[in-house]
Amino acid sequence: MHRYNNVTSMNVFEFRNLLYSEDRKEKRRTFLRSLIKSVDTGANGTQDYIVKKGSGKDKIAKTKQ
Repeated sequence: MHRYNNVTSMNVFEFRNLLYSEDRKEKRRTFLRSLIKSVDTGANGTQDYIVKKGSGKDKIAKTKQ
């Protein structure tokens, strides 16, 4: 899990702080990933746009107007 097992130029205090900060970063990453929810494409009208007024009323628009 830790990438810094063979570091010889640091003292024990610096090494422990480095491991602690890496653990905190990993916990933060996994927490933020758990907050992401998948979304269904096209749900609630998010994919197609329907023209409300004009000659093409109630038709699906190819591009945003």
